Amino acid sequence: MSREVPSGPVPPATRPAVDVSGLVVRYGDVVAVGGLDLQAHAGQVVALLGRNGAGKTSTVETLEGYRPSAQGVVAVLGLDPRRPDQQRELTKRVGVMLQKGGVYPAMSPAEALNLFARYYDQPLDPHELIGRFGLGDVASTPWRRLSGGEQQRLSMALAIVGRPEVVFLDEPTAGVDPQGRLAIRGEIHGLRAAGACVILTTHELQEAEQLADQVVIVDRGKVVAAGTTAELTAAAPGGHEQIRFGAPPGLDTEALAATLAATVRSPAAGEYEIDAPGAPATVAALTAWLAERNLALADLRVTRLRLEDVFLSLTSDTGEANVGDTEDGRGRRGKRRPA
Repeated sequence: MSREVPSGPVPPATRPAVDVSGLVVRYGDVVAVGGLDLQAHAGQVVALLGRNGAGKTSTVETLEGYRPSAQGVVAVLGLDPRRPDQQRELTKRVGVMLQKGGVYPAMSPAEALNLFARYYDQPLDPHELIGRFGLGDVASTPWRRLSGGEQQRLSMALAIVGRPEVVFLDEPTAGVDPQGRLAIRGEIHGLRAAGACVILTTHELQEAEQLADQVVIVDRGKVVAAGTTAELTAAAPGGHEQIRFGAPPGLDTEALAATLAATVRSPAAGEYEIDAPGAPATVAALTAWLAERNLALADLRVTRLRLEDVFLSLTSDTGEANVGDTEDGRGRRGKRRPA
């Protein structure tokens, strides 16, 4: 039976909620983002990963409308956040969670949520959000007296109070206790289920594995890999698996690699990794190589490659961090706006 091919324009729901092509962001003569491409769809969580200085924050700030770009096409819900007239429309449809700050220091969670709710036509109930994020006991406490985790939970609540279609979350669980992390991760799952597009930056790679439908790794202002966690680990040397073992420090890893026809690394003294599946023939060749040299074998195991392994292999320290994305040069706003 033949498939019916839709005719006419592509329905808006099938278009990317976030669409970036050839984005360039400069700070003077320094290129912070150099030709970056990115797409994210409704009902999808995309994790943007990179070292400090990689360009991810500059990218997100451009999408939020806070950062001008030197070049490229940027569209959020079909609108250009860099244009003031279109940005005003986006503020009704986009939520932003900053990594730090964004709330007046003397304002309490109840006051902040009630204020933000007034910016939207159909906001979530502020009182209900206070309960969902475990802020009931501090609802009247000034922002400056909240713990770091409480501030993060409030920031997340402020980002979603307007029922956004696209949400930008910058390190949402940084400094949050385990219960708070579970609450925030639950909200992210809820946003996806409701059809929102979530762009997430995090340094917690395990969190990215758990939450993200797509992972985008950025290094030195460019995308170096993108896909699901399974796709990224499958494309790495050795596929899904690695052989890890302990042995005396100083093994001739080049000789062992030649014997096994696989890459061998020593991430720490006495620890070794082989980029190969744990096939019996490979394990036998390893043990025979060690036996010939009368070298002890310890802690032999076959493990799946993790996102962290892929990330570290792609973002080796090959140069200085770019400007504008470092911990003390982020250029973040002191005052917060609805989006």
